[in-house]
Amino acid sequence: MQSVRQITTGETGAVSAAHPLAVEAGLTVLGRGGNACDAMIAAQAVLAVVAPASCGLGGDMLALVHDPGRGTRAVNGTGAAPMDAGFAGVTSAALSVTVPGLVAGWCDANAGFGRLPLAACLAPAVELARAGCPICNGDREAIAEQAERLAQGGAQGWGVVREGAGGGPVVQAEIAALLERIGAEGREAFYAGDMADAIARAVQGQGGLLAAADLVAHRSELGAPVSVGWQGGAVEVQPPMTQGVLLAMSLQGLEGVEIGDAASLDHLCVELTEAGFQFRDRVAEGDALLQEPLEIDLRRASGRGGPRAYLHTAGVATADAEGMVCSSLVSVFDSFGSCVFVPEGGFVLNNRAEGFTGGANAAGPGKRPVHTLAPMMVVSGESVTALATPGADGQVQTLLQILAKTGVEGAGLAAAIHAPRWRSEDGALLVAEGHPEAEHLRALGHRVEMRADSDLCFGGVVCAGTEAGRPFAGSDWRREVWHAVL
Repeated sequence: MQSVRQITTGETGAVSAAHPLAVEAGLTVLGRGGNACDAMIAAQAVLAVVAPASCGLGGDMLALVHDPGRGTRAVNGTGAAPMDAGFAGVTSAALSVTVPGLVAGWCDANAGFGRLPLAACLAPAVELARAGCPICNGDREAIAEQAERLAQGGAQGWGVVREGAGGGPVVQAEIAALLERIGAEGREAFYAGDMADAIARAVQGQGGLLAAADLVAHRSELGAPVSVGWQGGAVEVQPPMTQGVLLAMSLQGLEGVEIGDAASLDHLCVELTEAGFQFRDRVAEGDALLQEPLEIDLRRASGRGGPRAYLHTAGVATADAEGMVCSSLVSVFDSFGSCVFVPEGGFVLNNRAEGFTGGANAAGPGKRPVHTLAPMMVVSGESVTALATPGADGQVQTLLQILAKTGVEGAGLAAAIHAPRWRSEDGALLVAEGHPEAEHLRALGHRVEMRADSDLCFGGVVCAGTEAGRPFAGSDWRREVWHAVL
């Protein structure tokens, strides 16, 4: 049995991330005088090297940055579908590619909140890629699982595919060179010139519509988060186009219900989750959705379903002694995204256009699809806590369970992160072995399917924040998540 990973408090800064090497990079940058935003970028860049099935330069980033003097700002580093009038939906891998937003997200976060030059933030990732390092465990398995798609996308010659599955060091010279150029030249190194042309050529060579002009036109979006009251403080989530507002809706519903009237807290959270997901296609409405009531049955399972079964993403949470706290996620959506490979840069492109559904979220030229990425921030007095997890539609569910355990049951943060979880998925309720409510949930009418507590479906939480002026971090025992402080 896994022991509870305790929250650790530091003096200079704290980093929690999806891989230990990403944590190390964040601490390195903090030690060189960087702040929490710099550490976040450093950790994300290393994840692009060690976890290419989950994230990378061909993908996106979403972040919340809390600055004590300015409050919380949301960085939307996601891209739009091709502007070509012929784009009407996804019928092939190449048509699933949207403009990668990660690099612009880094540039804008660094300019708006960072302390060090961007090159200094990217330096640890450059060093790892150039010297060679192993690919993370989950991504090594994905190489075999996605072999056919990777070959179709032109990635059969990629060092990650050729050498990554064996567990030895993989040299990634192309991505090292590109990261170095981004550090020196900024967004122009990626969204204009040779690299923009290379991305467009890779997509169009397989029948896609993304053009170099789409990359040139790309801009990040920076704005205010969606905020909802919670336990005397506030929970802040990403504004559209992400599912973060669904978490806010569920929390508002939880605050408005007499817990004792429900069959159990877990049942109540499942019902709120499934009720919230009925509004998924409308998340562009943002905080206006908080006016929509969530109709739930306090005593029996409604069986509405709603959440789906995607899994891939990687999280980073950071904090520093000056009170800056960052909560973020990076992703290419599916495992290795679209698998469309850009050899000049050594990365694959996302398949985020698969996120288009119907109604207001229907596919169309130049539109951003609804994103599953939902980092969040809890602000309560002088305490600020960043939480994020991979798991696509499981993200808001995992975070809801942690907040319910800490805010309603009074559990400590470390214990809440450690506890067994459930996940509503495709009409079933996946429940971790050892969950004390499993049989009760089944008796209430939920279609319970048991899973190992370590199953990927239950995410891998990253956590960092500040309390009484000192930075702290925690992490999940699931996946390869780790944390450390300085």
